[in-house]
Amino acid sequence: MKQLARITGTAVAALLGLVVGALVTGFEGLDHQPFIRADYHARTVERLRASTNRTRVAWGLLEAGFGKALLTPTLDANTDDPVHGKFASLPLAGYGVRRGRPATGVHDDLWAKAIAARVAGRTAVWVGADALIIPREVSQEAMRLLAEDPGLSREQVYFGATHTHASLGGWGEGVVAEAFAGPYQPGVRIWMARQLAAAARAAVANLRPAEVGQGRIEAPEFVRNRLVGTQGEVDSELSYAVFKQAGGSTAVLGSYAAHATVLSGGNMEFSGDYPGYWQREIESATKGMALFLAGGVGSHSPRAGGGGFAGAENMGRALAKRVLDDLGCVTLTNTVALGALGCDVDLPELHVRLADDWRLRPVFARRLLPVESLTYLQVLRLGPTVWISTPCDFSGELALEIKDFMRARGADAVVTSFNGDYIGYVIPARYYHMRGYEPRTMSFYGPCLPDYFTALIRTMSLMTM
Repeated sequence: MKQLARITGTAVAALLGLVVGALVTGFEGLDHQPFIRADYHARTVERLRASTNRTRVAWGLLEAGFGKALLTPTLDANTDDPVHGKFASLPLAGYGVRRGRPATGVHDDLWAKAIAARVAGRTAVWVGADALIIPREVSQEAMRLLAEDPGLSREQVYFGATHTHASLGGWGEGVVAEAFAGPYQPGVRIWMARQLAAAARAAVANLRPAEVGQGRIEAPEFVRNRLVGTQGEVDSELSYAVFKQAGGSTAVLGSYAAHATVLSGGNMEFSGDYPGYWQREIESATKGMALFLAGGVGSHSPRAGGGGFAGAENMGRALAKRVLDDLGCVTLTNTVALGALGCDVDLPELHVRLADDWRLRPVFARRLLPVESLTYLQVLRLGPTVWISTPCDFSGELALEIKDFMRARGADAVVTSFNGDYIGYVIPARYYHMRGYEPRTMSFYGPCLPDYFTALIRTMSLMTM
């Protein structure tokens, strides 16, 4: 018996040793090396330098075209038919508290929309959807379709999403994606990609001589900094562009930084949240099309004056009225500069943390987050404004810094999120060591990523001016 006890004790001790060893070898300290000295930065800068030989900006008469495609799925189908958007059931994306439960119905329709612009033979297309994000696999498939017809390249297509937390789920594989978007259903990717491509194709086919004007309104009462409250800043601008075809239709492109989370996790119906109401109000007044893109929504929550659909309607319509009142003051022109610059960006190693100063070794972290080593940044110039797309919940405070930087150089900037990839939250480095969802759980790539992205965005923006 004593011998058995000794053997058992030895085995337990050995097992504990292995567990402790695994814990010790599975973690390492954070990488605080300045991005300017990192290999990932050098590779990306070299890629940007190689792109300087391409002509990116054209000047001349504007053509514009508009297109849309229904994104609302048909539920309760006998069998899934993703090509036509028919599914037996689908989860909603946005809140982990739903635990992947299927949607119960449709409150208001979801759409994919696009605005195409062409100047001197150069074409660019804004493509947005009433969706939480535009997943990488969806944007890749949409680009495959658009490369075939009408022959668009990646840098010509500017993806974005409204970030409604009541849209299609089921598009993501892995623990993190399925926690927020429900169980993986591959057909969702097919449906989303086809509708994004259909909207873009319709917009290009609709190109007509047009005029454009751009503006911005202040709406501080509808947004707050949820991370640090009044100790931080808020991007309270709603930026917009209005396109008017000669003797034809109108389209308004808008962007605002408040999260589309007026509807809570208790809602189980498909809906566009407040951006959906904003778009419908603009379309009702102009008899045209409206496309909303989430701005720098990192740390920025809505202040709707109430919850549920009533709150979403109140906020969406109030913001729309501000824009409609301002449209009469906008100067339209039919002659503009148009340019696009996109760049594959090397990422730092993963920093998945369970404690502030310790991260899971990247080799293990990649099993938790099946991510790529590259992502994408893009700048699209329209006249005196640069539209900047980012692959994340980009911080509204960082967006303010970029806007100030560009205005000091005689240009305006609009920063949007969810550009066809998703790499978590990118918030100011000064908040990295705070506890909480955004700094600890969702800042996947370490303390240097915010400054790295900001530097790249500044460089790329100036390259289009």
